[in-house]
Amino acid sequence: MATTFGDFIQLLVRKLRGDDEEGECSIDYVEMAVNKRTLHMPHQLFIGGAFVDAEGAKTFETINPTDGSVICRVSLAQVTDVDKAVAAAKDAFENGRWGKISARDRGRLLYRLADLMEQHQEELATIEALDAGAVYTLALKTHVGMSIQTFRYFAGWCDKIQGSTIPINQARPNRNLTLTRKEPVGVCGIIIPWNYPLMMLSWKTAACLAAGNTVVIKPAQVTPLTALKFAELTLKAGIPKGVVNVLPGSGSLVGQRLSDHPDVRKIGFTGSTEVGKHIMKSCAISNVKKVSLELGGKSPLIIFADCDLNKAVQMGMSSVFFNKGENCIAAGRLFVEDSIHDEFVRRVVQEVRKMKVGNPLDRDTDHGPQNHHAHLMKLMEYCQRGVKEGATLVCGGNQIPRPGFFFEPTVFTDVEDHMFIAKEESFGPVMIISRFADGDVDACAVSGQCHGIWPGFWCLHQGHQQGPVCQ
Repeated sequence: MATTFGDFIQLLVRKLRGDDEEGECSIDYVEMAVNKRTLHMPHQLFIGGAFVDAEGAKTFETINPTDGSVICRVSLAQVTDVDKAVAAAKDAFENGRWGKISARDRGRLLYRLADLMEQHQEELATIEALDAGAVYTLALKTHVGMSIQTFRYFAGWCDKIQGSTIPINQARPNRNLTLTRKEPVGVCGIIIPWNYPLMMLSWKTAACLAAGNTVVIKPAQVTPLTALKFAELTLKAGIPKGVVNVLPGSGSLVGQRLSDHPDVRKIGFTGSTEVGKHIMKSCAISNVKKVSLELGGKSPLIIFADCDLNKAVQMGMSSVFFNKGENCIAAGRLFVEDSIHDEFVRRVVQEVRKMKVGNPLDRDTDHGPQNHHAHLMKLMEYCQRGVKEGATLVCGGNQIPRPGFFFEPTVFTDVEDHMFIAKEESFGPVMIISRFADGDVDACAVSGQCHGIWPGFWCLHQGHQQGPVCQ
């Protein structure tokens, strides 16, 4: 029952009108028989609870990286579409049911959404393999599995977001308290990268929705299909219209307009450092909106001579080649102590040659295609530059001669600090190995902090606690 008579009357009127019932949403699916199932994939913009064409009916082709074929044509959002989506999200936040329901009911809807994602997990994983080249078995467990876990986690937070009760100065009248109340910020713009399309969407969207915000999501232009399928599932879960909006399109157009829009109160972005700087500037100039950035990096892994070499090889392989190297926390550079360097490289190359590169839908595939053609070209240029600067190309470094965007798992040695490949992130299956002289690192302190030559790196010295070095 509603808590006040006025709210009760409004609830009654909405029920009589059928406004609270799940309306039938017309969806123009693209159907495709893949992976022993028929996929039903929305391909239009999702604005205000409906799938609609973009302004001017503009579209673009989304490509299957496994063979370079066109999966379907997807609506290409324009600036006017961004304005419509933001207006729908703002109305849902300020006037819709989303801002009026209890936090517990909000959590119940997110739990229902997680359940629907689990029911459709094989379909979502297949779409992820088809559109992003993700290995199906990995997509099922990581891309989709972690997305489901994320929504369940944040659904539990909905009714636990609380302020504080703070005693204040005992001036007259005394025994006073001040109360803080946490409230949602409003419309959030979410700009998603292409390496984990559904998981990155979930990490950002689940937290926004749990806090009571509404969202406008811009998936990467090369991987829009799981975001649109997710939009369909929000309808089935009963999430009110306008709370979630999805706009496939270019970053320079859609992402820029979201950053500039005065009614967007926060931007969440994952992508390159260069674009992140531009977004931060736009957010500051427009309305000083809040902004969260997850940008590029070059994470190191240091391997000492007294390590368990089998485990070191295993960890090195997974830290570089996981998800085809399209991983923001990949080990961008390995440092190996001189006395074990050659043996480490030999074992790594041996393991690389065992990897099966092929169709991501095959259950025994280890390594699928790179996400899109432009990224494949970038990796080839990256490796050519490494060879030109004097690094030793031990294996790989070339496109595999077959349809699609397949790139050989690659290993470089003799990499020096000044080289481009030592400083810049490949974001692909490229292992960068540098050697350091035996005993070139001081003994670790009892605390586990390594007082050596690499401030900010991580100590993996056998027998010592893992921890950041030289803080």
